[in-house]
Amino acid sequence: MKQMIELKNVSFRYDKTVEEYQIDTVSFHVKQGEWLSIVGHNGSGKSTVVRLIDGLLEAESGEIYVDGKQLTRETIWEIRSKIGIVFQNPDNQFVGATVEDDVAFGLENQGIPREEMLQRVEKAIEQVGMLEFKDREPSRLSGGQKQRVAIAGIIALRPTIIILDEATSMLDPEGREDLMAVMRELQKKFQLTIISITHDLTEIALSDRTLVFQKGKLESSMTPRELFSRNDLNEIGLDKPFSKQVQEFLSSHFPLKQDYLTESELLDQLWESL
Repeated sequence: MKQMIELKNVSFRYDKTVEEYQIDTVSFHVKQGEWLSIVGHNGSGKSTVVRLIDGLLEAESGEIYVDGKQLTRETIWEIRSKIGIVFQNPDNQFVGATVEDDVAFGLENQGIPREEMLQRVEKAIEQVGMLEFKDREPSRLSGGQKQRVAIAGIIALRPTIIILDEATSMLDPEGREDLMAVMRELQKKFQLTIISITHDLTEIALSDRTLVFQKGKLESSMTPRELFSRNDLNEIGLDKPFSKQVQEFLSSHFPLKQDYLTESELLDQLWESL
């Protein structure tokens, strides 16, 4: 499978008069169709690195490639057309009076013919399960519904990469779960490459691979299972999964595996021990 994104020794600092880098000689790649989570404490460089990928910030050194093309001032607009970003607060992304108008906004800016635009808007709204709300004002929707509309506006533009920048952090658990189900379905259907900046354990568990950032450096790359098996989760800004807390509590009474177990795996092992 081809590499959709590649960073080679990328460095960046907001203030060039100081020695500290917010991104310090970082290299990694993301494959087409992969779901990559990026985790770490606030200020570790997570959001900065995706802004570099999208060209919102310019790297001081190193190289960034998107879909085989190097990110430069000449290629930035072509590369941005391949990327959609869903931010933490969807209200900051709304510009239309209705859901339908808002989803159409990006297509209008691209000069898409009206008939094609209407078809793409309708399809995108349907794909996120918001068709019955297409005439509603975005401001009157719930947080989860607003994020669905934001995603519809992005998939209508047909990007190959979607970046979720703390996109579920303002949602309740049910809204978060619903949104992740929508994203997983869209990823499989369109072979989307997804980068998720998050502290949410459920969101991390859905991903194929996780990058851990600390103080602007890439500390490690691992699967979610390997990440949840670590004993220093609080030091990288993450809570322990509930099943891991239960596992640690019960380990003195039952012969359980020492590495991470999902809730269903933990239940199976407990039954075997009885």
